[in-house]
Amino acid sequence: MDSEGDVKVLGTVVSPFALRVRMALYLKGVSYEYLEQDLFDKGELLVASNPVHKKVPVLIHGGKPVCESLAIVQYVDEFWAGTASILPVDPYHRAVARFWAAYVDDKVFPAWIGILRAATEEERDEKLAATLAVVAPMEDAFTAWSDGKAFFSGGDSVGYLDLALGCQLFWLEALRSMFGVTVIDAGRTPRLAAWAERFLETKAAKAVAPPANSMEEYAGKLRAIWAAAAAAK
Repeated sequence: MDSEGDVKVLGTVVSPFALRVRMALYLKGVSYEYLEQDLFDKGELLVASNPVHKKVPVLIHGGKPVCESLAIVQYVDEFWAGTASILPVDPYHRAVARFWAAYVDDKVFPAWIGILRAATEEERDEKLAATLAVVAPMEDAFTAWSDGKAFFSGGDSVGYLDLALGCQLFWLEALRSMFGVTVIDAGRTPRLAAWAERFLETKAAKAVAPPANSMEEYAGKLRAIWAAAAAAK
């Protein structure tokens, strides 16, 4: 693996957005130093590298920080252009992939976070219904853009939109383990469910997959914080 300069990734093992970046680097064959961050006690390097949001992931390449996971994936794809492209080559397909990636971050991610935040079973059922409604269009998107192939990229390998949604799958599995809820359901979205199974079996996904207990432990901390904040109101 060739790093073409010093490459570091600031992340947490449970962050879907950090996992997205790490999978992109894996696909490009880029070696890097991974630096686990404590988001409950943020360190100086993280704050200095991302002073606006103070969030992970941050890619530090040659001493220069790049923030926000989708921007980082695009940077990785453009800088290490000598290998297979992550983003579609066709400008229109590239624009569509960016649209749906933004949809994942703006709609899908907040929806399933709502399931995690739910304080009661009734509220969780409501949030699950809302999440299923948000995920449903992804079935049509996959049908339209996979061209009958294995991945959103329209081929047999992972691409930009696969990474955008695929990084969320680890948490969706954790939600099923913790609460018995299924977000990508084979009955409602069969093509998307089959894609999810394929994605989790890829080398890129297996290379960064976090231990299930790490997500459940992190979820417990978040839920305790949210419960305390609600009680303080």
